[in-house]
Amino acid sequence: MIEIRPLSELSEADLRFIITGYVSREKYQVGYTATDQKTTFSLELVSLSVPYVKHFDTTQEDIRHCQEALQAGWSIGAFDENKPVAIAIAEPQWWNHTLWIWEFHVAESHRRMGIGRQLMDRLAARAGPTGLRTMFVETQNTNGPAIRFYRKAGFVIEGIDISYYTNQDYPDGEMAVFMKRRL
Repeated sequence: MIEIRPLSELSEADLRFIITGYVSREKYQVGYTATDQKTTFSLELVSLSVPYVKHFDTTQEDIRHCQEALQAGWSIGAFDENKPVAIAIAEPQWWNHTLWIWEFHVAESHRRMGIGRQLMDRLAARAGPTGLRTMFVETQNTNGPAIRFYRKAGFVIEGIDISYYTNQDYPDGEMAVFMKRRL
């Protein structure tokens, strides 16, 4: 039985079990043109002949950031027999009334079971009445499954950054896709 409850602490082992990576058979190809008169970004969903495999290397800095964000009191997790199997590490940004979801992951063993949607809906139900106006996530253009999930959970793409990760991201690397769910 899956139980969703607030997260106040997570061990390094728990984080490494949940934050693993993804496999995508599609990506959003980013188009970008810029002149003095017009700048245009585009995203086109394309199939990949070879699946894109991304392994997350959870660093000590990542673990520290997660532990710090937990102190804000907004993070929640899904537990299967008291073992965390999904996390939504979130923190409000009151200056613009946005709930930033810094880390959102479901363990591979528990994907496609509706757990992620439950976490997002639980965050939205809590955030709206507090005056937060939107929930914000960042993912990669190479992570087709995540973008599809976020769209089904009510998020829309509102931004692209072609050099968020490195200065060599564009045109063929991973680029950041920013999505929001308005409350």
